[in-house]
Formats: sequence, C-alpha cells, structure tokens
Amino acid sequence: MAGTPQVPGPAGSAAEQHVPGEHHGPTATEARLDALMPAEMAAKAAEVGVRKAALGVVPTFVLAVLAGAFIALGAAFATTISAGAAGMLPYGVIRVLAGLAFSLGLILVIVGGAELFTGNNLLAMAWASRRISTGAVMRNWAIVYAGNFVGALGTAVLVVAAGQYAFGGGSVGATALATAATKVGYGPLQAFVLGILCNGLVCLAVWLTYSARTTTDRILAIVPPIAAFVAMGFEHSVANMYFIPAGMLIRAVAPASFWASIEKVPADYASLDVAGLVGNLVPVTLGNIVGGTVLVGAVYWLVYLRGKH
Repeated sequence: MAGTPQVPGPAGSAAEQHVPGEHHGPTATEARLDALMPAEMAAKAAEVGVRKAALGVVPTFVLAVLAGAFIALGAAFATTISAGAAGMLPYGVIRVLAGLAFSLGLILVIVGGAELFTGNNLLAMAWASRRISTGAVMRNWAIVYAGNFVGALGTAVLVVAAGQYAFGGGSVGATALATAATKVGYGPLQAFVLGILCNGLVCLAVWLTYSARTTTDRILAIVPPIAAFVAMGFEHSVANMYFIPAGMLIRAVAPASFWASIEKVPADYASLDVAGLVGNLVPVTLGNIVGGTVLVGAVYWLVYLRGKH
C-alpha cells in the first residue's frame, strides 16, 4: 500500500483513494504497513466526511437502513446473551458480556459498509474545515437517521414475529421488556447526558478505525469503546430504535402463555408506547450529536485540522 494516507469508501468500506494531508514516515515509494497517526487520521476523517456528504440520496438511505438493521442485530444479540443472567452473574459481568455482543453492530457497519447516524456526527470535521456546507451535513443526517429508524424497526418486527422473545422460557422477552422500560423511564436531562457519553465512545471507536490498515485492526479498535458504553448503560439513539419498539411489540402481541412464563402482565409495561419512544429518542439523539460533534469531532479538528482548510 502506498505511503500516503488512504480513505475508505463512503460507507466505511475497504475501497480507498488518496487523501491530501500531512505525511509521516516513509516516502511515497516505500511500503507502508504501520497504522496511521492521529494527524493522518484527522485528514482521513475529513475526506470521508466529504465523500459521505456527496453520496446520493438512494444509496445513502439504503446503506442507512442496513446500518439500522446491523445495530438492531447487535442489540438483539446483547439482549439474548443477557437473558436469565440476573442473579447468576454479577451485574458488571452481565453488562460487559452484553457490550461485547453489541459490538457486532458497529463491526458490521464499519467492515460491511453502512451509514450510521451516530458515526456520521464526525462529518462535523469536514464541515469545520469548510469542505462541506451546513445544508449538506443536515441532509446527510436526516436521510441517515430516517434510514436507521427503518432498518432498526424492521428488524424489531422480524425478531418479534419470529417469536425469538419466547426463547429461554421467556427470559429473552423478559429482558427485552425490562431494557425498554428502563430506557423510557429516564428523564430528559439524564437521557441527554447518557446520550453525550455514549456517542463520545462510539465516535472514538469510529475515529480509531481511521488508523487501521486491516479488517482485524478495525474490529479490535471497535470492540473496547462499544463494550464500554453498553456496560456503563449509556444511551445510543439507533440502538433505542430497536430496543424500545421491540418492547412495544412484545407487549402488544405476546400470547398469554408468554406472560404466564415471566409472571408479568402487559399493564406492567404501560410506559412502552409511542410517547415513551419519542420521549427517549429526542434527548438521546441531541446528546449523541453533542457527544460526537463536540467531544470528538471538534476536539480533533481543533488539534489537527484548524487553519489547514
């Protein structure tokens, strides 16, 4: 691979092209296998932002639907691995296991190639460098957010229609309901702050992948920050597009035999409705934007890109 920094395709795929920016290490004629350094990562992040903003509406939306589905699959995996563990394992161990499982979602997004709203908050770096307009950022975010919602909701419908919630003697569904009820129970300020903390870690995971040279590098960079945010109970808007609707759907369609198996009734989860979903997504989404654009994007732009546009 050439000595100049390389950038992935618009969805974080392996397709690469030359990125202008600072050069560190070997000359352009020498082999370069080491990871990119932070200044090169910043140049790469800005270039990726330009390419994402220029992507057409249809491919952006389709890739966003995929990302929503990928994150939902990670969420379903985390729910399943946590099912029935309460009282058997310490709380922290359960949360770490759930976090490791949830990492599947971002691995699929980055390696498989998809458009994720929370990761795309890093478009702020290209915007701050005056390489894309405010309108281009808002357009990308709006399309990707809508696509993420469609993908996550569609996956929730499929998982519930498959009856997966009844597995483990109903423990999977009981965990899904408890998770959704916890999320809609947060007040706006708490949900907002949990959203800030979450997307700080998510965007750091994406940022770290900009240093990667191989698929293995990318996966290893993703897992620790994602496992950490899940373990600590931070709030991710796209994940909640799966978690809360899944709980709503279980409450609406689960048969009496399921409720008997978990010794609960639908009325115990009355907060799982559209108002609860919106009440969570609005502050969490705003928090995610602050965490990704300010705590990660703005900081690294200030250090490595300010004055270079």
